[in-house]
Amino acid sequence: MSTILTVNVGRPREIDAKTGTTGIHKLPVDGPVHVSAPGPKGTGGSGLAGDAICDRENHGGDDQAVYAYAREDLDTWEGLLGRELAPGTFGENLTTSGLDVDGAVIGERWRFPSGLELQVSCPRIPCRTFAVRMGEPRWVKRFTEHAVSGAYLRVLVPGEVRAGDAVEVLDRPAHGVTVSTSFKALTRHPELLPLLLEVPEFPDAERETVRQRLSR
Repeated sequence: MSTILTVNVGRPREIDAKTGTTGIHKLPVDGPVHVSAPGPKGTGGSGLAGDAICDRENHGGDDQAVYAYAREDLDTWEGLLGRELAPGTFGENLTTSGLDVDGAVIGERWRFPSGLELQVSCPRIPCRTFAVRMGEPRWVKRFTEHAVSGAYLRVLVPGEVRAGDAVEVLDRPAHGVTVSTSFKALTRHPELLPLLLEVPEFPDAERETVRQRLSR
């Protein structure tokens, strides 16, 4: 059964003088957390109540309201890095179990017991803040090569989420373009970029970036 192991939120914290303040240091919380659409990127932050998004120009907003990463994939990273990775280490809001997050199809809908409904929107692209947080050499390159990005989700129906919630996959679009495929297209395999333009649920901002890259 697919479940939520932990729900994780972060408070503003200065990571270093160059990076400034970030909410990437997320920790599990007890009890339910309200989730709703935060508004467009630039003004909207996280979809989770109490979760900080400090760089709203590049993170957060409706298409990146919630970030999910599978515990099974964190376990694989533990073996590769030789250290423990607690829930929330990657800055994920939802640490899942029994759910193939990177195999999820863009536009796939997840429903939770409270009635909360989320939709898979796009992969997570690693940034410098993530690299500083991890403290691993060549982290952005290594994360990109491993190509297990986790998924951003938008909020279709607001509600609450808590640890232990079951996740029901309501709908999986027929186009079949997964989080993994879209991550590879946006990073190391540009020959896959045309596929993203065929996905109606792919975010408009990322779609425009794809068009610009294909026109060069």
